[in-house]
Amino acid sequence: MNDTLNHKIKMLPDSPGCYLMKNQGKIIYVGKAVNLKNRVRQYFHESAQHSPKVRLMVQEIDDFDIILCSTNFEALTLECNLIKKHRPYYNILLRDDKHYPYLRLDPGESFPRLTVARQINPHDGAKYFGPYYAASGIRKVLEEVRRFFPLRTCSLSLPLKQPRRPCVHHQIGQCLAPCANLITPEEYNRILENVLAFLGGDTRQLREDLRNQMMEHSRRMEFEQAALVRDKLAEIDRMMEKQHAIQTKDAQQDLIAAVADGTDALVQITHIRGGKMEGSRSFLMENSGQEDLSELTAAFLTQYYDDEHLLPHEVLVEHLPKDAELIHQWLREKKKGSVILASPRRGSKRQLMDLCLKNAQDALLKHSTEKRVRFRRTTGAMQELQQALSLPTLPMRIEGYDISNTQGAQSVAAMVVFENGEPAKKEYRHFRIKTVEGANDFASMAEVIKRRFAHGLQEKQEREAAGLPVGEGRFSKLPDVVLIDGGPEQLLFAQRAMLESGGNVPMFGLAKRFEEIYLPGREEPIRLSKHSDALHLVQQVRDEAHRFGITHHRALRTQHALTSELSSIPGVGPKRQVELLRHFGGIRAILAASEDELAGVRGMNARVARAIVEYAAGKEKGSAPNPAETR
Repeated sequence: MNDTLNHKIKMLPDSPGCYLMKNQGKIIYVGKAVNLKNRVRQYFHESAQHSPKVRLMVQEIDDFDIILCSTNFEALTLECNLIKKHRPYYNILLRDDKHYPYLRLDPGESFPRLTVARQINPHDGAKYFGPYYAASGIRKVLEEVRRFFPLRTCSLSLPLKQPRRPCVHHQIGQCLAPCANLITPEEYNRILENVLAFLGGDTRQLREDLRNQMMEHSRRMEFEQAALVRDKLAEIDRMMEKQHAIQTKDAQQDLIAAVADGTDALVQITHIRGGKMEGSRSFLMENSGQEDLSELTAAFLTQYYDDEHLLPHEVLVEHLPKDAELIHQWLREKKKGSVILASPRRGSKRQLMDLCLKNAQDALLKHSTEKRVRFRRTTGAMQELQQALSLPTLPMRIEGYDISNTQGAQSVAAMVVFENGEPAKKEYRHFRIKTVEGANDFASMAEVIKRRFAHGLQEKQEREAAGLPVGEGRFSKLPDVVLIDGGPEQLLFAQRAMLESGGNVPMFGLAKRFEEIYLPGREEPIRLSKHSDALHLVQQVRDEAHRFGITHHRALRTQHALTSELSSIPGVGPKRQVELLRHFGGIRAILAASEDELAGVRGMNARVARAIVEYAAGKEKGSAPNPAETR
């Protein structure tokens, strides 16, 4: 412990407040205390029994600040705000900071529509419905509303000065076309009242309207239309049956269960609204597996319910926080009303909590299994590859190369990068082969390897001289190992090119036929088990390089074919080709355009537009005329 820390600890007051642990000026932990002197001192006692996570944190602390508060409640509120602002590394954090979606309807809008909003604005006068705890839930509600009510979905600013032609939604009966003045605001608002009732769970008016429609169709002997309305009524019945009540009709509860496995922790929350289970969600807390479950619950409550709109009437938890009364007070302040915070021990609420706890345990087990599999396929595979190839370091960055061409035309090279065993797509690069004529994959591979390492080493020197981070350049970050798609011959050309450019990175080839690995200077290939994670990793790198290269090659070939056809028309040079393709999007649209549309494109004139139209007409008949002869 340094002298600064010693001095600050001696000066700590016996007061409530917050403390901010720091490392090199960065806040790494925020906590609160009834007595700052006692709480902060505990961290630095040699005899203190800290968890491994806390021991690591204490080793990093080189300074701390305190903020005095009048009460413990004030300290809790400040702690919540500081954690939200700084998101310190050693605090228990909710990694998922997305907001639940709401349906929003603005009555002040002309011909209001339903939109999705992530946050409530209490000052905009709009009506909000939700929150919806799953994306599928809000999509389903929107589908149901649109099935029964023809509200507009467009974002037009209505009413329009000039009515427009109704869109396809009107043609299929899903919109009454206010844009075309086919419905009055009064008629639209009557539909809107039914929508509001429907979203509130009241389907009586909708049922009555549909029954009247069905009777009217039957009276007119329009039996097909009557059957369609009957099906809608049946759909409403099925929809209401699915909303089976599991508690009293007006129950608004959240059930919260925290579990840990010694490495990670997870909190499961289940939402019950109107007596119905509306959804659940898991929040993973990595590297918090040794935290006390009541502390995990406390951290979850104060972060999750920072959005007061999510607060129900009753919050049921598996583990009550140690400072439950304080957090209960904080929840009431947030809601500005009554909130129950309890841990059920018997009855129907206990049964629901058991279900929530079981879901939490299953979710954490699934995460742990996926984590082990991911580790095996990434870090485990890299460790196995390092051993198999006798690499000096763990291959954290693997670069894979592949050549693509069609009989030597449009030859390109692909460079893909895997970092920590996973694709790093922002690091992918393409190279156009410049010095090689025809289909010569060996020479093409040598060219691209030479260019990559010459450029990378030069950029690395320039960035080092300028004091810039080497790893942030386009090519200055060099690989730990290079994979060449091919056998010993391709590998020989590639390694020679790298050495000539000044590079000296381990390199190997992967031959497709028997999936054998070749190393420079070694005649016998390395044969890994077909179940080997290292083999699966290098196969993935090889296949990704091939995919990336062939996709780019096909795009170049298509572009070449398009520009070749356009360039055969007199007056359509490279600049006009670019403008035409940019404006119309493709050769088909260009040849289908009228003379006026073509002439309106930037850089075009009537003569060249006419030549394109005549070329297109001739092509349609089977023999495109020479546009130069028709002038």
